[in-house]
Amino acid sequence: MSTLFSPIKLGKLTLPNRIVIAPMCQYSAQDGNAAPWHLMHLGQLALSGAGLLIIEATAVEADGRISARDLGLWSDANEQALASTLAAVRQHSSMPIAIQLAHAGRKASTSVPWEGGTLRPSTAGGWRTWAPSPLPFMHGNEAPLALDDAGLRRVREAFVAAAVRSARLGIDAIEIHAAHGYLLHQFLSPLSNQRDDAYGGSLENRMRFPLEVFDAVRAAFPAERPVGVRVSATDWVKGGWDLEQTAAFAAALKSRGCDFLDVSSGGLSPQQQIALGPGYQVPFAERLKHEVGMPTMAVGLITEARQAETIVTSGQADMVALARGILYDPRWPWHAAAELGAQVEAPPQYWRCQPREHKELFRGAKLG
Repeated sequence: MSTLFSPIKLGKLTLPNRIVIAPMCQYSAQDGNAAPWHLMHLGQLALSGAGLLIIEATAVEADGRISARDLGLWSDANEQALASTLAAVRQHSSMPIAIQLAHAGRKASTSVPWEGGTLRPSTAGGWRTWAPSPLPFMHGNEAPLALDDAGLRRVREAFVAAAVRSARLGIDAIEIHAAHGYLLHQFLSPLSNQRDDAYGGSLENRMRFPLEVFDAVRAAFPAERPVGVRVSATDWVKGGWDLEQTAAFAAALKSRGCDFLDVSSGGLSPQQQIALGPGYQVPFAERLKHEVGMPTMAVGLITEARQAETIVTSGQADMVALARGILYDPRWPWHAAAELGAQVEAPPQYWRCQPREHKELFRGAKLG
């Protein structure tokens, strides 16, 4: 039996296997509305045989978009557009679907990656961004506006409203984005949070707003559906956010009913020094899994079936999340199942494509 293809429970949600499709920004929305591209993108991934599909970082307010082309869930129009996309996907796939709710903070207002991905100031087609402190991401960038009490309340309520919309859409789980240098990560790291009020300074204070957002989302989303958090385990910068602080944050999340951690790293500072290599972030997931005792997803240069199998079989993580690798090979779970002697769900329209040497690959396949 392959551990990678064994089921796992996140709260009351059972995933058929431990392969997760990580949220990947597509920069293809119009005013936050899902477009035909999203139907093509999510549709093909929903037929991949993975255990869970997480929709890309979805802005909870317009100012929280990374770019003007980001997906959003702050309006009725956003909700209706995504509802249409999900209805089409669900006609042909029973794969559980989660959504990543996000706010980009000071890393908002950029051009799309294929146009450079650089910050667009408010004087050149962009908008003023928000952050814990008026510190720009890069030297020379327009400084963000520091969130005051009213701003904190506005953002918190925006996360809640997006969680309520997610519930109406039938979303199976929520992942709150507190990684990659976006707003909630900016509150956590002492490099970006230099406030002198109750939301800055000590670790307890820097965790306060992200924990308030988690509590508010958890209360607004149906109790039987899981809520997890994506974290950056380290800033990869001396004096920044690190694994010890992440463990404290994770323990606080667990005490509040968090169902899973998606463990990544970096993204907060252009000064980061990352030691890249296959599975380079897996040790972070392993440490948090064993120290905090919460289901974890490992991410980052996990590309091979036996590599993924080893990660979950050895107990380094409970799940693996694929991003670029599954874009390159949208049938990665099929190929992994064939290599590991396991089975996956596949639509009956595709049953006849099973290779002769893997004729038991698709669960329930019947060919006359």
